[in-house]
Amino acid sequence: MALGTDSIWLRRYATRDEPRLRLVCLPHAGGSASFFHSWGHAFGSDVEVMAVRYPGRQERIAEDLFTEMEPLADAVTEELLPYTDTPLALFGHSMGASLGYEVALRLQQRHGVAPAALMVSCRKAPHLLTPRTAALGDDDELVAEVKRLGGTDTALLDDTDLRELILPAIRADFSIVARYAARPGTPLACPVVGYVGDSDPDVDVESVKRWAGVAPAGFALKVLPGDHFYLVDRRDELVEDIRARLAHRR
Repeated sequence: MALGTDSIWLRRYATRDEPRLRLVCLPHAGGSASFFHSWGHAFGSDVEVMAVRYPGRQERIAEDLFTEMEPLADAVTEELLPYTDTPLALFGHSMGASLGYEVALRLQQRHGVAPAALMVSCRKAPHLLTPRTAALGDDDELVAEVKRLGGTDTALLDDTDLRELILPAIRADFSIVARYAARPGTPLACPVVGYVGDSDPDVDVESVKRWAGVAPAGFALKVLPGDHFYLVDRRDELVEDIRARLAHRR
């Protein structure tokens, strides 16, 4: 069961006991909190799952969109502060991985809170990223790029009315990805785990391994069969791996 919070930014799932740890899930570009719905109770009664709800979609469809990483990371960090009474682990997929990195940096640098772990999926290490200045293209080109990457929501883009509703959020998120350039070499105080599909068309295993460069507290890599959205078909394997890693985090 999803619970309400004092924050429109967070969808929170109930646990039977006081949580030992909270897992915060950060969606991909164009994604929403519902992408992680099936994770809600997948990690045991002592791990509470929270999914971040970006503006401009679902319950927040009428809200202004973010188009740059820095203010988005600032906002998410502030919304998580009331929940830092319990250790936080962060899991981000694609754009969400970069956002997770920026949130982890803010928590440790501004608030003295080191996450229990940062788990990054299908995203190059931050010091490998450079901003892109080329235009994102028209709507048809943007839809084609989303379909190329795959995922669970691409069929919605074939519905003209739904497409008109969801494309602004997708375009805003792709703008975040295009403009983002991390501060090279800024290390994290927490361990990092990298996940990637072995046939991801854009992110190879070596570029995910390079997250080790910002993980002096430890880095691990897990490669699973699949493409950029391997975590749909390989959901159970991924969840089991995360569960095992979180079992030792406090």
